[in-house]
Amino acid sequence: MLPEDCVSTILSNTSPLDACWSSLVSSWFCSAANSDTVWKRFLPSDYEGIVSRSVTPLKFSSKKELFVCLCDPILIDGGNKSFALEKSTGLKSYILSARELSITWGNQPMYWSWKFMSGSRFSEVAELRTIWWLEIHGKIRTQTLSANTTYGAYLIMKISHRAYGLDSMPSEVSISIGDRVYTNTAYLSCREQMEGLCYSNRTQMLRCRAAEGEGRVPCERKDGWMEIELGEFFSGEKDEEVKMSLMEVKGYQLKAGLIIEGIEVRPK
Repeated sequence: MLPEDCVSTILSNTSPLDACWSSLVSSWFCSAANSDTVWKRFLPSDYEGIVSRSVTPLKFSSKKELFVCLCDPILIDGGNKSFALEKSTGLKSYILSARELSITWGNQPMYWSWKFMSGSRFSEVAELRTIWWLEIHGKIRTQTLSANTTYGAYLIMKISHRAYGLDSMPSEVSISIGDRVYTNTAYLSCREQMEGLCYSNRTQMLRCRAAEGEGRVPCERKDGWMEIELGEFFSGEKDEEVKMSLMEVKGYQLKAGLIIEGIEVRPK
């Protein structure tokens, strides 16, 4: 009995998943659920700016089609960042490429090399040649994220066949937002075989340490990379800068073989 635009307004106060389910009720409900009134509400308020920053022009004829386009990660800001919306909620997520991060001595060819890697979403990744001081930082402002949402930050990485020294000392991972700092430890699991250890499986040993609260270890992603959680934070109404880092600066142990694609910031 309600006008279609009234139903659209009601559905715009639900979620993308609810709107999709509602469209199955009837053809009349489908029309209301697919309207621009509904899907404009699910798009982020700054969606026009995000679309304008896309490396590849997006093709869409409705707000729903645009929402679907943004659910598949797109490259923005000259290809140095990736942006996507969560399908069920419309919450934002970003990946900052290695070029967007601050890597100590990252511009020194003796320590780090920059190269194309098949399977990476970015044109370049950073590979650690050899170094004793590992320090990686990234930052993002909460105003670019979805408000009132708990986010996790994850270092996206791989370990090359020539890796060594990455697990000799635990790394410190941290998240700081405003005057609040949250720290933890992490082990960068590598493929080297440690014959002198009484554990035959290095990765399993590290996972046992993590289970006992001694630190985090990388886990596999669906895209073929590995990730290690740097921490989590709450994105409130206030605009604040979030700083994310991984550091191993105390052991002075030579290390190599860490490949960095970037840092992902996504809803938890």
